[in-house]
Amino acid sequence: MFKPYFCVLLIIQLNNLHSMKTSTCTIFLFTLLAIGLFLNQSVSAQANKATLNDVAFMHGHWQGTFNGGPIEAFWAKPAGDNLTGFIRMMKDDKVTMYEMLIFEQTENGPVVLVKHFKPGLIAVEEKEVSDRYRFIEAKKDWALFEKQDGSIRIIYEKRGPNQMVLQRGKQENGNWTFADLFVFNTVK
Repeated sequence: MFKPYFCVLLIIQLNNLHSMKTSTCTIFLFTLLAIGLFLNQSVSAQANKATLNDVAFMHGHWQGTFNGGPIEAFWAKPAGDNLTGFIRMMKDDKVTMYEMLIFEQTENGPVVLVKHFKPGLIAVEEKEVSDRYRFIEAKKDWALFEKQDGSIRIIYEKRGPNQMVLQRGKQENGNWTFADLFVFNTVK
């Protein structure tokens, strides 16, 4: 993000140049400052445009297979400042993991809060801790989030009216590569 103080430092340096006329230098410096402020506002405005409506496409009841057993997901429609969902993973007719996914609207766009639970509703993460993913970008039926520590990216994608996919991304040689993590079909 462009920082206005950089422009101030540039102004100080340019004012030290004696080869430019004062009026030309002043016009040039004010132009740079105006461009910097405009760029700063544009970046902020893009981040503020993201809302829970960007992930509303996830709404519904979905089912798939994961690790040799059924996986089932439910996502509610956005309501107020949140969209709530959960995933249940099973194997041999026994639950192996529950996952709560809460999308909350913040000033900086949606944030995903994720908690995992073992059978017996035993939390995997500490009581006060959840995995946090910040919004990166969205387009129709597609949204990208990044884990707070920058180690993982998740894509939520609706591939047609009857399929929802969650992809997990990791960095390889400076580029993000994604693979399908969960593939769901609508439950009718």
